[in-house]
Amino acid sequence: MARIAGVEIPQDKQIWIALTYIYGIGSTLSSKILREKGIDPKRRTKDLTEEELSNLREIIEKNHKVEGELRRARMLDIKRLKEIGSWRGTRHAKGLPVRGQRTRTNSRTVRGNVRRTAGSGKRTAPEKT
Repeated sequence: MARIAGVEIPQDKQIWIALTYIYGIGSTLSSKILREKGIDPKRRTKDLTEEELSNLREIIEKNHKVEGELRRARMLDIKRLKEIGSWRGTRHAKGLPVRGQRTRTNSRTVRGNVRRTAGSGKRTAPEKT
């Protein structure tokens, strides 16, 4: 398996899709990187030469913030928002939606699938005998 930025990318997928397995690289950035290096995006990962893989590895690690470095930067940004006491920081701290969504309904995934009313429970009514 090819290893780029500490991630094993799949061998049997096209290279432009395989690069999206790296945190911080989406389809647009993947296509841009491949165009820059002159590699056909439709080629499979297993068909790439060792030189092409090393070129990809070099450009990704040198020019783009990916994986652990990107995760660390996001974590520090959220920590900074909490420390300065901004609205977004307090929403992060409370585990609520940050970008202005309503919370009366439709925020179950952020709140941890909390069901508070009696009629919205998961259990069905017991059968009559």
